[in-house]
Amino acid sequence: MPRDTKQEGGQLSNFILPIVELPDRIHPRYLRSTKPGSSLLSLKWPRPPRNLLVVQKLYSETVTDAVVKFAKHIHNEYPDIHLILEPRVASSIQERVDFPVYSSDDRPYIAQKVDVIATFGGDGTVLRAASLFKLHGSVPPIVSFSMGTLGFLGEWDFQEHKKVWREVYMSGSDVAVRDAAVPRGNKDSPEEQDGGSNPWALIKGKSMGAQRASKVLLRHRIKADIFDANGDNINDKLSDNLLGDSKSLAGPLAGTSPSLRAINEISVHRGSHPHLAIIDIFQNGHFLTETIADGILLSTPTGSTAYSLSAGGPIVHPLVKSLLITPISPCSLSFRSLVLPLDTKVTLRMSKKNRGRELDLSIDGKRCAGVSPGTELRVEGEFVGRSHDGSGEEWAGGVPCVIRTEDDDPWVGGLNGLLKFNHPFGRATEGED
Repeated sequence: MPRDTKQEGGQLSNFILPIVELPDRIHPRYLRSTKPGSSLLSLKWPRPPRNLLVVQKLYSETVTDAVVKFAKHIHNEYPDIHLILEPRVASSIQERVDFPVYSSDDRPYIAQKVDVIATFGGDGTVLRAASLFKLHGSVPPIVSFSMGTLGFLGEWDFQEHKKVWREVYMSGSDVAVRDAAVPRGNKDSPEEQDGGSNPWALIKGKSMGAQRASKVLLRHRIKADIFDANGDNINDKLSDNLLGDSKSLAGPLAGTSPSLRAINEISVHRGSHPHLAIIDIFQNGHFLTETIADGILLSTPTGSTAYSLSAGGPIVHPLVKSLLITPISPCSLSFRSLVLPLDTKVTLRMSKKNRGRELDLSIDGKRCAGVSPGTELRVEGEFVGRSHDGSGEEWAGGVPCVIRTEDDDPWVGGLNGLLKFNHPFGRATEGED
């Protein structure tokens, strides 16, 4: 359990605490929406979340100011929540608040401690948050505030942070409306007197009701395993970062080499070498083609509007269970992007025709390692669907992103607002002068 800070010389000591001291993670449930025709899921907490990880855009005073404001609001209105910050920003944020925070420098404990994630920035910030769990099959729900250059994954403006966070925090609560109107910290309330049996009842305002919940989109990920020319799995040898994470995994994955997961894409590129990359592609064990190109992309539907789109790939809705193969500047004009079922097993083998040179392997835009001739990259989609609990209502897998309802479809808004989909040249968009 988190320890209390002590007063020394009129000031608090131990302002930045280790994440290992936090209580264990609370896993929410994702239930099929009761709304007819809805493709989104409902977020339901078994009890209020306690550990909140904040991931922010770096080197931006505007974003830092917003994070400080958000942190103070959480501390004042939700005192049972512990704020977790990235090590590189923890000190600068804590200097501007008068309460302790936790640091996520103990990377192996992130998957065991974080209940929910809030991001402040653009799409890159969301990807960075998801990448913290690239070695783990379960990702906490992500609430994204759009404060970056590109906002295709960002859902809300920061001005909405109080309302949005309250809806996420109360999501699925079975507190009755009349019970939820008790001001926080009222010692005379029945909830306080009975030992706080229902902590939701101590939050200001009114409950959303048991039938109202935040909506979640489970974004598909792809997972990869890397094998050297001898057929040995080398996931834990790709880089110092991956080695550090995999060595300290706990639970059923201990002693194994966990798959590497991407929410956008996995790419193999020739890098700074002047010669093109030569890669053999296999589909479900069958040879598909040999490509000679700058590189190759294996993308998710979410990643279809990222690097893959710039390389000429199609736009795929995030709910379509699929895997994309897109070449990067291929020699052949007939090599077009392919859209395959999500459970397709794709193997990329680095051809020996590459003459001993390494190719760059990147996951969600971050270089992991160089892969030499004979190395195989085996990729398939991560399972996303109904869990096998017999009810058929609970879902699992993927990256759970808290989004707006179907009445305000962010995917359509992103196509029209950000990508200017089918926008004629020389004509102003609707609403512009």
